[in-house]
Amino acid sequence: MGNRLYVGNLSYSTTQATLEAAFAAAGEVREVAMPTDRETGQPRGFAFVTMGNAQAASAAIAQLNGMMIDGRSLKVNEAQERPARTGGGGGGGYGGGGGGNRW
Repeated sequence: MGNRLYVGNLSYSTTQATLEAAFAAAGEVREVAMPTDRETGQPRGFAFVTMGNAQAASAAIAQLNGMMIDGRSLKVNEAQERPARTGGGGGGGYGGGGGGNRW
C-alpha cells in the first residue's frame, strides 16, 4: 500500500486545515492537496492526502472512511495512479468523400 490517499465526498466548505487535523489523528500528514475548478476557483469536492508511511495510510482509511466532516460522510481509500495519457486524438484517414474512384 502507498502513502497517498483519495478523500471523496467533501463539503465545499471543508478546508485543508480541517482535513489535516482529522488525518493527523492517524499519523504524520505530509501533504493535503485540494484541487479547485480552473474557472471558478471553487473546491472540486475531493482531496489527496499523503501520509508519512503506509501504516499511517492504513490507519487513516480504517479511522476516517465514513467519518462525518462538515455534514458529509468521507470516502477514504488508496489513491490510484492516473492511467498514462496517449498522444493526440483520432483523425486519420484522408477525409475524402464522395466522388468515387480517383484513379
